[in-house]
Amino acid sequence: MPKAAKTPRATSPSDAPESAAGTRAAAQRLKMRRELAAAAMELFATKGYEATTVDEIAATAGVARRTFFRHFRSKEEAIFPDHDDTLVRAEAVLNAAPPHEHPLDTVCRGIKEVMKMYAGSPAVSVERYRLTREVPTLREREIASVARYERLFTRYLLGHFDERDHHDGNDDPLLAEVAASAVVTAHNHVLRRWLRAGGQGDVEAQLDHAFAIVRETFGSGIGARPAPAGSGTAAVPAESAVPEPPAAATASTMGDVVVAVARTDAPLDEVMRTIQQALKGA
Repeated sequence: MPKAAKTPRATSPSDAPESAAGTRAAAQRLKMRRELAAAAMELFATKGYEATTVDEIAATAGVARRTFFRHFRSKEEAIFPDHDDTLVRAEAVLNAAPPHEHPLDTVCRGIKEVMKMYAGSPAVSVERYRLTREVPTLREREIASVARYERLFTRYLLGHFDERDHHDGNDDPLLAEVAASAVVTAHNHVLRRWLRAGGQGDVEAQLDHAFAIVRETFGSGIGARPAPAGSGTAAVPAESAVPEPPAAATASTMGDVVVAVARTDAPLDEVMRTIQQALKGA
């Protein structure tokens, strides 16, 4: 006798409520983190960073000290409440990329999640930028947070190439690494300019323009073939959204890495040309 067809597993009535409960819990957690962050920034602005205590931040937010430490490990961490969630969203963009999409375009879409985080609360972002420039501890914390995005995007782009296949006539691995850094640099260039302008202006249009320059400079030389299984990836630290590059646009080669240094007010196309010239001379 033929076997009876298997009946699909019925969805448990409790599945939806559990999912909804998890969503609500995540939203409440983020809401609490943002309230603590707002309290911390208010106190940092009025009392100063060094003079502000965790107890004061908790009291201003209307919660107990132990509640603060359930969400943050330190007071400097409290002014960056959204980085973890933004990193998850950015990674989701990369993971869901359509197979036909150019990997450089995927990275540009992913890093837009970072800009959305800043642009979602312009006043908070501008005040946070001011604080991070004035307080070295906060600046270091921001650099560490931004570095996580840089590693994510660099790993993704390098994942489309075989790093071991770097030989005469094939500069794809080098170009991929430089391009990943260029995307992050373009994002941070636009972000700093927008923050200095008080969070005014169409930052998305500015970012699209910057990415167009990156694509024009690097896109034609980057393919989208998958890397063989087991090929390694490497992270290259790029400029963060906070620290100021020291001098005029220059570039030098160090082995298989191109290091570019540019003024924060240098036009992006000038920075790209500098990197191109360094690549040609490598």
